[in-house]
Amino acid sequence: MVTSEAAAPADVDTALGDLQTHLNLIFARTRTLWRESAARSDPELQVGGYKLLTFIDRAGSASAHELAERFEMDKSVISRQVRMLEGLGLIESRADERDGRLRVLTATPSACAALTELRSDHASRLRTVVAELTQDEIHAASKVFRLLSEV
Repeated sequence: MVTSEAAAPADVDTALGDLQTHLNLIFARTRTLWRESAARSDPELQVGGYKLLTFIDRAGSASAHELAERFEMDKSVISRQVRMLEGLGLIESRADERDGRLRVLTATPSACAALTELRSDHASRLRTVVAELTQDEIHAASKVFRLLSEV
């Protein structure tokens, strides 16, 4: 006969395995959503550029150095993405007022409008998905994702 104490670790392992499976599905869905969102922003926009653009938009502005640190990317990769974003008319670059050697990157008004529309669409889809959850369940899920983001 198996006691509840002996069964508990197996139950936890099963639950963690289920969580990992669903996280993998969420990550795969997120990659698809990034591709779709990049294409909706501009047909030539790559996923990497889309991620940088959304960060710049949310932050208000950023430097290439900040982007390289934030996304753990080589500066040459960031430079190529920045040139592409500028070429597509999605970001603008200006000299930093405090240090003229640095460039400050900002999203263009048209890029901001496109991203606002995308975020609205994403929020609407999320509301539909979580409609059957209580507010407490949504808070609990948010807590789990917050804790996972700190790992």
